[in-house]
Amino acid sequence: MFFRPKTYSARYPQWMVGRPLLYMSSALASLGDAMFGYGQGSIAAAQVQPSFIRRMFGKEVTMAQIQAGQTGVDPFIQAITVACLNLTALLASFIAAYLCDLLGRRMSVRIGGVMYFIAALIQVFAPNLGTLIAGRCIQGLGVGILSMTVPILQCEIAPAHARGLFVSIEYICLNIGYAVSAWVGYGFFFAMPSEISWRGPYIVQAAIALILIFWTFFLPETPRWLAQNDFQKEALITLADLHGAGNVSDPKILATYAEIVAAVEFEAHMGQASWRQLFTQYTRRCVVGITCQMFAQLNGINAILYFLPSNLTRAGFTISRSLLYSGACALVYCSGTIPAMFLIDKFGRRAFLLFGSLTLAASLSIVGGLQYYADSLPLGSARVPAADAIFFGVCLYLFFFGATWGPGPWLLGAEIFPLRARAKGMSLSTGTNWLFNFIIAFITPPLFNAINAGYYFVLVGFCIISVIVVWFVYPETAHHTLEELGEVFGDKVMDDEGHAREQAERSANAIQRERSGLPLITDSEVTLQPSTFTTPAAKDEVSTVMKERSSVVTIASDA
Repeated sequence: MFFRPKTYSARYPQWMVGRPLLYMSSALASLGDAMFGYGQGSIAAAQVQPSFIRRMFGKEVTMAQIQAGQTGVDPFIQAITVACLNLTALLASFIAAYLCDLLGRRMSVRIGGVMYFIAALIQVFAPNLGTLIAGRCIQGLGVGILSMTVPILQCEIAPAHARGLFVSIEYICLNIGYAVSAWVGYGFFFAMPSEISWRGPYIVQAAIALILIFWTFFLPETPRWLAQNDFQKEALITLADLHGAGNVSDPKILATYAEIVAAVEFEAHMGQASWRQLFTQYTRRCVVGITCQMFAQLNGINAILYFLPSNLTRAGFTISRSLLYSGACALVYCSGTIPAMFLIDKFGRRAFLLFGSLTLAASLSIVGGLQYYADSLPLGSARVPAADAIFFGVCLYLFFFGATWGPGPWLLGAEIFPLRARAKGMSLSTGTNWLFNFIIAFITPPLFNAINAGYYFVLVGFCIISVIVVWFVYPETAHHTLEELGEVFGDKVMDDEGHAREQAERSANAIQRERSGLPLITDSEVTLQPSTFTTPAAKDEVSTVMKERSSVVTIASDA
């Protein structure tokens, strides 16, 4: 197509080749998720500041009125201000399904970063609510593109045995972004009554976006996208630089390269899955992909995060103490992701999600019960003991969510769909996240206003429902290769798929036999992703790259 890149250049320095390049690519690409987490905290902190309420909602309020929840702001207007981002993120997540295939993963990340930067500037200088909402809508486009693209990038550069680790790195970056915003918001709070107290965090957001944009000029494209778009030589070099310390003759690199090229041709042979095939052929996968993101929202995370300072103020803390404790909660939230990084591949996805649903239900019950008690007390020092207990309950909730329902849905969405349906499947799962993110952000202010602490028990009900759904619907996807998940889900196998895989194994083995000094690899020793035959052109690229790199080594040694 017209917009598809015709050339590709790797700009990362050679000293990064190997693990530094792999882990820095993973972490810095995850800045996209960090910026979404940062955006959650920024809008949460702004809502408890008198200067923000005066500028955006035209209400003159005191700190005491905010603490008492008597701001006079229409809860539906407040809900629209927060939730507008989620609608444009929903739209962008579907557009990104085509964008990242057409322009590449790193270009999609760059576009998302530019959207974020523009949105941050608009919000820094926003003179009224309409401009702020416009900025948040543009920010939503960046959020949608990045939330769709980054998991695919992570999946395509991650080693096969560490999918959980790499997606957890992505999620902990999101949590770090929220934590940074909480502490930045707390720091700028002391600039009151100046409007820099809520505009300042958006300046930091613009700086983070610039770092991401800058890094995309050095971020390597994924080997699979390169192979899919006729950059065969570059795909092999990038694969070696990410996983083989730059050694293109490494047998493992050659075997993986053969799998990638074969998988690309298999996809071309079988064709991309249509939206109809996604639902009819991969029905159970769609149910898992949709419901995991749905319950991640209905279990209450953004009802807590979007309005955390407000909730803590409602519990009985002063505004400054609420912002300080929001920062402490954010650190607890980050720490919760650490167990998932090292244990979710070992104990499995089902166990983590089931345990998470039960602990979230218990934590929300504690918070809801204590909030009922706090509401019966007069404002002031009498509420502080109950507020301290509510703070403890919120910390429990955030820790267990960060360990279970936080990274779990993103990991499932990235791994459960087959190669030919991965972009659409991930788009469907991500779109579900943004749809229910919007619903929760929109209904939370009026429901808190209407039923107060009772809202926490509505969320408890969803946690219990999620236990039932995971128990009866979700298969275990850990301890399986991506190729084995078809049997796990019981999908219908295409009639010619088995024959295509046999051809792929023979062709991949042929590539290995052509490598001088390498032993023959039998069909039983090669494990491939769903694939088809490998072309002679791919074999030629391997030989060309090996000759080019060997000549460079010879010249260097002669010098």
